[in-house]
Amino acid sequence: MLTLEEVKSLLSTQKKIVITTHYHPDGDAMGSTLGLWHYLKSKGHDAVVITPTDYPDYYKWMPGDAEVKIYTQNKPACRELVAQAEIIFCLDFNSMSRLQEFGKHTEASSAKKILIDHHLEPERFPDFMHWRTEASSTSELIVEFIDLLGDKSMISKESADCLYAGILTDTGSFQHSIYSPNVFHIVADLVERGADAKKVYDKIYNSYTPDRLTFFGFCLTERMKLFSELRCSVMSISLADQEKYHIELGDTEGLVNYPLKMKGFIFSALIIDRKEVRKISLRSKGDVDVNRFLREHFNGGGHKNAAGANTNMSLEETTEKLINLLPQYTNQLNQQQ
Repeated sequence: MLTLEEVKSLLSTQKKIVITTHYHPDGDAMGSTLGLWHYLKSKGHDAVVITPTDYPDYYKWMPGDAEVKIYTQNKPACRELVAQAEIIFCLDFNSMSRLQEFGKHTEASSAKKILIDHHLEPERFPDFMHWRTEASSTSELIVEFIDLLGDKSMISKESADCLYAGILTDTGSFQHSIYSPNVFHIVADLVERGADAKKVYDKIYNSYTPDRLTFFGFCLTERMKLFSELRCSVMSISLADQEKYHIELGDTEGLVNYPLKMKGFIFSALIIDRKEVRKISLRSKGDVDVNRFLREHFNGGGHKNAAGANTNMSLEETTEKLINLLPQYTNQLNQQQ
């Protein structure tokens, strides 16, 4: 493993750098990659962001978005950039499998690999890691990393907007468990450096299309099953449901959080048919460990209160299996205040 001083030395002269993140990037993925990109560009590096797949339009306002390369849209060019890279920053993922097809090219590259992430159990592929599971987001860790390099003063307004967006989304607008007041100090510093908190919030959360908002209402009224004795909610969304409301990439993001707004409910499950696979998203409150639940039963994982998995079972089979598992957790669910 490289030391921090060796990383500083690497970055002290101009390098060809690729910054990448997981497929179907979310707010923290895009915020952290673009936040780091602005910093590296200001240092004089030849840096580029490559995402394995496309991402929602409501993240495309971020400064620098026009320069992002999407692997599925131009594979030869992205492969060439990876082949030429001297350093690859791997952000917001803990396994090369999270890059899908792009992962094999990243893994095969001779470039030094730097992992910055907050997910559990990272693979041991990087040459340097800045990794802390207690961090609210990878964007928080990017701020820490730049500070460790002694360059915190180089975080620009553009970078601050991106990093603030990453922290905002991965904390669920500061509603999820936050293990340290440090995140609030970081957010305050980003605002002082020019992050426009109101603009960022509006771009992400106040930009629903009429179809998306109507779809959320439909899911909550027609697809939400309540298990009040277990304080759980399960929503199962078919392809037909999505087609009816013209649901596009990213339009279901945030839906899983809504049932937790009900008093007393502490576990929310969302199962969505994605044609090739069924995607499971779980959210919880307090000590209800949905990461462990998905690791044990669906080969998934993530964080204690937010985790996901994919399965090849049908939508009906997946939903039935998940619902049938819930009674096994009666004691845990009822102990949680």
